[in-house]
Amino acid sequence: FKAPSRDHPALYRDLLRTNRVHWIAEEPPALLVREKMMDCHLRFRHQMALVPCVLTLNQDGSVWVTLVKPARAITPGQFAVFYKGDECLGSGKILRMGPSVYTMQQGKNREGPKKEETDKIEPAT
Repeated sequence: FKAPSRDHPALYRDLLRTNRVHWIAEEPPALLVREKMMDCHLRFRHQMALVPCVLTLNQDGSVWVTLVKPARAITPGQFAVFYKGDECLGSGKILRMGPSVYTMQQGKNREGPKKEETDKIEPAT
């Protein structure tokens, strides 16, 4: 896919999934096990700024990563590295990504059924 510009919304995503995460100190962090979710920071390119995110732990040890703000050019095969403060928690290879900001905007621009159409829909009996 070639986007028309470097900042095109199709290049930005706020959701990704990793493979099983390699945790450094705790396997996985106790907070993540207990709550099933945990706030932390992410880096997926060397020397990039840390991005706030929320991890959701999956049963197979992989995680869904929801970024607080969409990030540009996340690519499957890159490693997502997780931090809490200055501490590196661990990393996982990016396997899948959620829809781009562009795709999400297209969905929001589509109109739902008109009011008259919803009035005609009768509940199943």
